[in-house]
Amino acid sequence: MSAPERIPPRSLTPARLPPPPGAEASRLLPPVELLALGELTVRGRVREASNAVLYCTVEYEGHSAPCVYKPVAGERPLWDFPDGTLAQREVAAYEISEATGWGLVPPTVLRDGPYGQGMCQLWVEVETATGGPDGADGGPDGDGSEETGGAELLALVEGDEPGPGWKAVGYAEVGEGRTALLVHADDVRLRRLAVLDAVINNGDRKGGHLLPAAGGRLYAIDHGVTFNADDKLRTLLWGWAGEPLPEDVLEVLRGLAGRLADGGPLSARLAELITGAEIEALRARVAALLRTGRHPEPSGQWPAIPWPPV
Repeated sequence: MSAPERIPPRSLTPARLPPPPGAEASRLLPPVELLALGELTVRGRVREASNAVLYCTVEYEGHSAPCVYKPVAGERPLWDFPDGTLAQREVAAYEISEATGWGLVPPTVLRDGPYGQGMCQLWVEVETATGGPDGADGGPDGDGSEETGGAELLALVEGDEPGPGWKAVGYAEVGEGRTALLVHADDVRLRRLAVLDAVINNGDRKGGHLLPAAGGRLYAIDHGVTFNADDKLRTLLWGWAGEPLPEDVLEVLRGLAGRLADGGPLSARLAELITGAEIEALRARVAALLRTGRHPEPSGQWPAIPWPPV
């Protein structure tokens, strides 16, 4: 399938879609319903992706939105994940994100499409970055309790210190024998995402998966390699490693632990998407975060940072 001449920036339809002209307000349609029930029309392919990622529009009863469709048939086999399960894991990540109340993953459903069953997710428009840390064109100035809006979330800086409002990840080679310090913003949204990644055991949190959107929202995409029963956490968001978790995060984790109990609707939904062993491992990770009260640190048994990192 040929790609269009230009695939537009990722754009997220508002939390509830406006009715068509002349329709009553009572016909407002939740995005997940639009994604699940609407007709998918493939417009092109995102060629940079390792698996088949199709840019589509979805239409239902006068409502429409851009979206991404990842058919199971287009998944590349991985040695450490069962074949044909990445779409379900993407949906499970959305379910956990919603259970936290943080809304970090765009609306995502599992459905049939033109190329069989797959994951369908609303397309997110990225807000242009406005700067970086000192030494890299300015940046946020905060302690992780504030959102940095559309500011740069990741950067490379000279020297050994990240600067105010930034957290150090590690050193990266930048060519000709030179290294630079990789940093990420000390941003409440990123901190929540770091916790979410620890909960879902994300094995591939790259910089290109962070999507700052209009209105100060942050979304994260590409959650196919998640929920493995073994420790697979690989991320660029290690800046808080070993630090105490904020009380509001602990409160969210306590609520999530309750929702993950046997017999609850969240556990029943996850049982449709991942294995029983993976659900037990998910519960154990939440329990460990509550027990230690701290952000996890790299285990040393698995590469801590994904490659390539963007």
